[in-house]
Amino acid sequence: MSLRLFTPEPLAEHAELSLPPGPARHAQVRRVQPGDTLWLFDGRGADWPATVLAMGKSEVRVRVGTPVVVQRELPVAVTLALAMPANERMDTLVEKATELGVATLQPLHTERSVLRLAGERATKKQAHWQAIAQAACEQCGRATVPEVAPVLNLQFWLATQRGTPPTGPRLLLSLRDGAAPAAQLAAGHHRTLHTLSGPEGGFTPDEEVAALAAGYLATDLGPRVLRAETAPLAVLAWLALHTTACPGG
Repeated sequence: MSLRLFTPEPLAEHAELSLPPGPARHAQVRRVQPGDTLWLFDGRGADWPATVLAMGKSEVRVRVGTPVVVQRELPVAVTLALAMPANERMDTLVEKATELGVATLQPLHTERSVLRLAGERATKKQAHWQAIAQAACEQCGRATVPEVAPVLNLQFWLATQRGTPPTGPRLLLSLRDGAAPAAQLAAGHHRTLHTLSGPEGGFTPDEEVAALAAGYLATDLGPRVLRAETAPLAVLAWLALHTTACPGG
């Protein structure tokens, strides 16, 4: 399989450019040689063939060819809003959600959150997770990179949701009695779908009430209690398997 690399700068047909440091190192590790063809993508929905012109100690020069439109996106734009799991589990969640087709990841602080981020540390973590999403796109073939949004407080984020009319279901992943099955609520043709999932200790009763007031529907994922990092991926996996990708994917 040809080497496929993400570049943050917009690509243009017939342009000659030096690869950014990260992709350049990757090309060098793979022992790419002048005359070889690799593939670039800038997150705007296309793959670009690029011919290697020169390899230096730290520079890789390429000439960009004609783009090929890539359609490997889900037909519904899925936002996973979630209380961040601790340690490396958030890294894994970002990677797997990207592979399954998520459009946006919204990390949240909740009352029972274990992981607490603020200021520069939150900004660095956001950039770290965005890089994981880009790398996952390189691996899985997506040409549109999902957005990892800045870390927000749950109540602040819900306030923004209350002012936005939904264009699709809003699912609160909940253990409360009377919650409807996720497959029932997610079925049908929608432009968007939002899921909201809690931390290891779950949402507080007040947080669930606030989510319901913001238009979220209590949603049951079955008889087993799923971990915080598993629950949102379960919904995304169901959607990936039960929706039909657009032609050309």
